[in-house]
Amino acid sequence: MPPDSWRVGEVELTSRFLLGTAGYPSPAVLREAMLTSGSQVVTVGLKRQLAGGGDHGFVRMIGDTLRETGARLLPNTAGCTTAREAVQLAHMARELYGTPWIKLEVVGDEYTLQPDPVELAAAARELVQAGFVVFPYCTDDLVTCKRLLDAGCALLMPWGAPIGSGQGLVNPFALRLLRERLPNATLIIDAGIGAPSDAARALEMGYDAVLLNSAVSQSPDPVRMAGAFRQAIEAGRAAFRAGVMARQDFAVATTPVTGNPFLIG
Repeated sequence: MPPDSWRVGEVELTSRFLLGTAGYPSPAVLREAMLTSGSQVVTVGLKRQLAGGGDHGFVRMIGDTLRETGARLLPNTAGCTTAREAVQLAHMARELYGTPWIKLEVVGDEYTLQPDPVELAAAARELVQAGFVVFPYCTDDLVTCKRLLDAGCALLMPWGAPIGSGQGLVNPFALRLLRERLPNATLIIDAGIGAPSDAARALEMGYDAVLLNSAVSQSPDPVRMAGAFRQAIEAGRAAFRAGVMARQDFAVATTPVTGNPFLIG
């Protein structure tokens, strides 16, 4: 079977597991989880780092592990509530980390952490014009997603459920519709995934990848959970490529009672 790769601009990737770096018991556990996951894209919150005064040991460990694995860093604008704030933070991230990639987050509601579609689109347009490769964290709203693609975003990152909730894919109808209506767009499920089965389901539906953090970092055994997600993501993608059987509203006999059955021996 030929390699099953996907692209972000000129960058070719084979892992479909994007991993967050917040909330791990220790930098050592995070490092092992990164290695076990096989992830080629690791996200880090710049605002969290700045608020904490900058954990130089954490930053150095991340850098060393990225060099060891060849993975790429994806800074994010988590915690921003306006387009202006997100754009400023994105420019700061590009200066600090030397990458044009940015996971764009502009939150419009503190309770659900739901993205603000107006501020998000405004920030996306400005950042694309400034040469950024924008990964927008958005909802599963089709119209908002179309506007983000029209703004020049390289891909879309619709949520499965509110971030950190672990609820899985709460609106599979909307997610299937999004995949069907945007067949040529790169779509990554971001937020809300709680179990490896959620990630497998997303890949079975034809999504290109998943990004998750809490489901691994909050597990009693983050390293083993990272491995479980890696296997589930690979299985989900393999199932999509093979073709999942169509659902039926009634029973269909698997063994024929007429005609010529298969003979063994």
